[in-house]
Amino acid sequence: MATCEVCGNNYGMTFEVHAQGAVHVFDCFSCAIHRMAPICEHCRVQIIGQGVEAEGHWYCGAHCARAEGKVGIIDKV
Repeated sequence: MATCEVCGNNYGMTFEVHAQGAVHVFDCFSCAIHRMAPICEHCRVQIIGQGVEAEGHWYCGAHCARAEGKVGIIDKV
């Protein structure tokens, strides 16, 4: 059994996420999201969906990117 790095639960069905050269261990998707999801640099919400990257900064959508002065950003529909 492995231990979730977020909640500390010692669980037989943990899973690993390999990202940027590191290995993370979680017991559920909510713990993985809590640790791994980027934060919108405007409204501070965790970005669970696609998000928008502009000039090295992450936003939850085009509205927040534009609110931070980024131009030419549109949401894909």
